[in-house]
Amino acid sequence: MLSSKGLTVVDVYQGWCGPCKPVVSLFQKMRMEVGLDLLHFALAEADCLDVLEKYRGRCEPTFLFYAIKDEVLSEEDERFSREKDDGEDEDVVSSEKACTLAIIKPDAVVHGKTSEIIMKIQEAGFDILTSEERTMTEAEMRLFYQHRAGKEAFEKLVHHMCSGPSHLLILTRTEGTEDVVTAWRNFMGPCDPDVARREQPDSLRAQYGTEMPFNAVHGSRDGEDARRELALLFPGFKFSDQVPEAPLAQVESRVLPKMRITD
Repeated sequence: MLSSKGLTVVDVYQGWCGPCKPVVSLFQKMRMEVGLDLLHFALAEADCLDVLEKYRGRCEPTFLFYAIKDEVLSEEDERFSREKDDGEDEDVVSSEKACTLAIIKPDAVVHGKTSEIIMKIQEAGFDILTSEERTMTEAEMRLFYQHRAGKEAFEKLVHHMCSGPSHLLILTRTEGTEDVVTAWRNFMGPCDPDVARREQPDSLRAQYGTEMPFNAVHGSRDGEDARRELALLFPGFKFSDQVPEAPLAQVESRVLPKMRITD
């Protein structure tokens, strides 16, 4: 993060109230508009950092903006990068692992199929790097499905994806020769559940989907699409060539303790 070009926005929050989550969707939209590599986000609890003492006790959102590195931070970042290359940081996610986005859609969640689907995902050889359950906003879904804007089913799809909680997962894969994006798409099956039941009866959409757009699960179309979708829904992860780098809390642990990436 310290070597990244562009702007870093830090949400300085109070321990008793937590981060300012209502503005996350706004930051996500801005990040998609200005470029994934030009805008980065982090969290810092004011009570845990002496340098943030003057921001303690504020009952209002507080954001710090950083666009310039000083020499000390640059040297520290370079030293830590060398240690990382030597394999001294075992907690950092392997740079050899590509990843993709998986979404268990509201129709599957509302019918209580989340745990069952996750079990099948793991049994199929996928590793779950992180996951969360939340209800997506209309703004998020319009950005997410912007490539479908203007098509007949666009509004219905957006409405469905905002109708209730979804379960979001970042998947990677250590088994087999197939890349994770392709492997996940094959495991989901054809988009139309009726087609899936005819052609791939063991696929997730064949087992849990009903009709379009209620096909139970979503997956990125390709590596570039995975990068875009992950940046939108998991802005706290920085992706380079579709590989997640270490979270900010790990990479900068020696420079800014207690600072962490956004949810």
